[in-house]
Amino acid sequence: MYKNAVTLTDFLLEDERKNDKTTLGLTILLHQIENVTKIIAAHVKASGLVDIIGATGKTNVFGDQVQKLDEFSNKLLFDMLKSTGQVHALVSEEMEKEVIVENSKGDYIVYFDPLDGSSNVESNIPIGTIFSIYHKDGGLLQKGNKQIAAGYVLYGSSVIFVYTSGSGVNGFTLDPGIGAFLLSHPDIKIPKEGKIYSINEAYEPTFDRKLQNYLKNLKNGDSVARYVGTLAADAHRTFIKGGIFLHPASSKNPEGKLRLMLEVNPFAFLTFQAGGIALGANNKNPLSITPKHIHVRSPFVMGSPKNAKAYLSFQ
Repeated sequence: MYKNAVTLTDFLLEDERKNDKTTLGLTILLHQIENVTKIIAAHVKASGLVDIIGATGKTNVFGDQVQKLDEFSNKLLFDMLKSTGQVHALVSEEMEKEVIVENSKGDYIVYFDPLDGSSNVESNIPIGTIFSIYHKDGGLLQKGNKQIAAGYVLYGSSVIFVYTSGSGVNGFTLDPGIGAFLLSHPDIKIPKEGKIYSINEAYEPTFDRKLQNYLKNLKNGDSVARYVGTLAADAHRTFIKGGIFLHPASSKNPEGKLRLMLEVNPFAFLTFQAGGIALGANNKNPLSITPKHIHVRSPFVMGSPKNAKAYLSFQ
């Protein structure tokens, strides 16, 4: 049955052999992220059976309620990435400041959102883990185009690990029977056009007039609205089916709500590698922005080339 199956481990080793920018250290780091997310996936599946769902009573740096599973995932990622010896610094959505790993000779800085969409756990809606990796030589505040690797793991009807190291985007689905991620989505390419648009339209009154006109135009056509509320899930659907995902600025959040380095940059990197278009503040390439601090926010639009260009025609 598995005669021609390619595991994520096999793929990482082959990528290291072919890609001059992929070092042994990076391979070790990505393999450890694979290990961590398998553990998180198991806890997500069991979240309805154990007392791990629900809020801790704490809030993170953004004022959001920290969920118990969020806290567990954050500590697990932090501890296991640190244990590799490959990490110079770690930055998490759940931590106000970066953590420099003392006495480490590691070359990498890892940004991560341990459990994207964690408030959806109790509703049994897909959630995810997002990661972004830089070389330490550029410091903490590097442009997104300096990313060495980025990806996400989506915990849904199946568990899928999607990543890029700058040579295309590939997806691997977890086979629970053997405990391995198998290559299921080789060389992912966003369709050049799609009918789906994804945005939280409850905030439409807070959007600027140009965006309101764009949304009105979509409703007058044959577009279909789909919105999960988990970035990894909405973006993954866009990668597979095409269309456009929008998380814009608003009068309530004039700088946008997503975090540039933790969420926007990894998905922008993936989007361009998959042949799509990504837009940030002022509808510019978010990967060209020099961040002012590690938790800077940004609006974000990503999707199929034709859909993105149609959106820009209203700007």
